[in-house]
Amino acid sequence: MSESIVLHEITPLADSDFMYVADRHKKEFTYPIHCHELFELNFVENAAGCRRIVGDSSEVIGEYDLVLITSPQLEHVWEQHQCHSDDIHEVTVQFSVDFTYEHSIYRTNPFRSIYQMFLRAQKGLVFPLPAIMQVYPRLMQLSTIQEGFYAVSELMTILYELSKQEGARELASTTFAKVEAHSDSRRVLKVKHYIEEHYRDELRLAQLSQMVGMTDAAFSRFFKQRTGKNLNEYIVDVRLGHAARLLVDTTHTVSEICYETGFNTVCNFNRLFKKRKGCNPTDFRDKYRKTKVII
Repeated sequence: MSESIVLHEITPLADSDFMYVADRHKKEFTYPIHCHELFELNFVENAAGCRRIVGDSSEVIGEYDLVLITSPQLEHVWEQHQCHSDDIHEVTVQFSVDFTYEHSIYRTNPFRSIYQMFLRAQKGLVFPLPAIMQVYPRLMQLSTIQEGFYAVSELMTILYELSKQEGARELASTTFAKVEAHSDSRRVLKVKHYIEEHYRDELRLAQLSQMVGMTDAAFSRFFKQRTGKNLNEYIVDVRLGHAARLLVDTTHTVSEICYETGFNTVCNFNRLFKKRKGCNPTDFRDKYRKTKVII
């Protein structure tokens, strides 16, 4: 990464504004890694080979990419990497929403799927190609709508259509994004909360299954069905999320972070980190160099 500063972006919206749309063609990605208060829906086409970083997720994108981010603390950037296109098309929509308070309209039945999508997008949410194609025509015309009400209405339609599509995938880990664990199962949620509080300790299957009154085998199957990960994978992901956040936010050494997040050896920590994050801990830290700058 050419830039190593994390910018806290000041958006162009005034207090009375709801949304901002930037529709542009360019030859390269130059904006550094950043975060901001507003929600962001970012669409990119004709930029295969670009690297997208959202929190502790780093992926090389294809011809189309669409990501929703609803956390003010989640760092993100699209960087040039191996993209050789001379006509990158990017549509960025930033908008202001408070969906968390008890009487928010987003908690009512017509908006419930959008509310659930906003929760997931606190970790960054990338959409599959069929979902992108579903909203593509609306995204292409969004910046041309002059009347504010109709522009907001069009954005709400885009968000609703995306919320009904299957296959959207969360990007950053829960712990790196500092998002509270969610589950539709009280048993799974109880275990997730316990792991979050005790990830530095030795965690055993028998201990966790007994906590929710299930046999080891039954709980293993149940946890995998509800989370898509086996228990050990989930624990490793929690520990790596905390480790990645410490690499970004502190000057602790790699070995200090290794033992502070529950790993037994630096060798094993480095191996698992590279396997899950695509680079070793030192390289990951170098990509961020956590210096907050207000612009």
